[in-house]
Amino acid sequence: MRSVRDIPELTNIPVLVRAALNVPIADGKVANTFRLRSAIPTIEYLRSRHARVILIGHLGEKGTETLEPVCEAMKAFVPRLSFCPVSTGPEARAAVRAMNPGDVLMMENLRRSVGETKNDPKFAVALAELADVFVEDAFDVCHREHASVVGVPELLPSYAGLLVEEEVKHLEKALTPGSPSLAIIGGAKFATKEPVLVRLLERYDRVFVGGALANDFMRVSGKTVGSSLLSADADEREIRSLLTNPRLMLPLDEITAEPGSTRSSGHVVGLNEVPKNEAILDDGPKTVAALAKIAVGAKTILWNGPLGNYEKGFVDATEELAKVIAQSDAYSILGGGDTVAAVEKLGLSDRFSFISTGGGAMLDFLAKGTLPGIEVLG
Repeated sequence: MRSVRDIPELTNIPVLVRAALNVPIADGKVANTFRLRSAIPTIEYLRSRHARVILIGHLGEKGTETLEPVCEAMKAFVPRLSFCPVSTGPEARAAVRAMNPGDVLMMENLRRSVGETKNDPKFAVALAELADVFVEDAFDVCHREHASVVGVPELLPSYAGLLVEEEVKHLEKALTPGSPSLAIIGGAKFATKEPVLVRLLERYDRVFVGGALANDFMRVSGKTVGSSLLSADADEREIRSLLTNPRLMLPLDEITAEPGSTRSSGHVVGLNEVPKNEAILDDGPKTVAALAKIAVGAKTILWNGPLGNYEKGFVDATEELAKVIAQSDAYSILGGGDTVAAVEKLGLSDRFSFISTGGGAMLDFLAKGTLPGIEVLG
């Protein structure tokens, strides 16, 4: 990758920066600023060299959301920041021309145009018309073949931002873990996790599968799962193959409750004891204790995805594990939205060696060793 540090001239140059702006919004305000704070080093690097910094990014999946509250939140970290209500066209180009060296302009949500997710060449051209140089600093979308990720770099001199550089450096290190090593993969959707599980089982001493993902393994191994969430895309043959690997570790006990319940209604059950009318909503205390025992002596710990239904309040296993890893001496790498939210909530972010801004991108990089948005920066 060519680095933002390699850009030969920046004074008064309009630089298009793909930033990680997809943050949670609650009651019209940004609920977590982790990704915004992660974007600051690259923005400040460019500002300090008198570039005109044009931020582009997306918010949500519907294509109707506005980045205006994100811009307001980011003003707490970035001076001379303003907002443009469009992302392309005459109004956008005029706003860029009006910028002074050191100014920062955030464009409206890219996904308001269908051309973004469809990687429409015309939309890529419209974005490229805003600047002379492109900087990729949104690692969280580098696994997407979207116009702002792979289309624009074909049209402008393109470089990796400081955040993308950090992500690649730490995730490459995660692929050569110091032993003993522990990888923890939670969340759901077997198809998105299967490639990374295969690779991690080749490289890590223990690979724990938790959260809803473990339900698929429990079902295939003949354990009762009641009304638990299962992956519609789960490949039973692949799961059976993974189950034969002695490095694979599954939960020892579980927290169950009726589907849709909150944490106050959950109770601990052993394996094969899940009532038919209840769902597995968190990993149990025996499971956390077993993971803690391994984590204490580990040299490398990789973690992506919560161990329970975090949004419904089943946070105990995730938060207890976060505390254990934070107290360990391991080189620890964390990723995934809910996992990061748990660590931020507990005030433990600075106790982890590296926290990735990517969830799916982190898993794809670990599985493949590269991503489409990184390949185009070569």
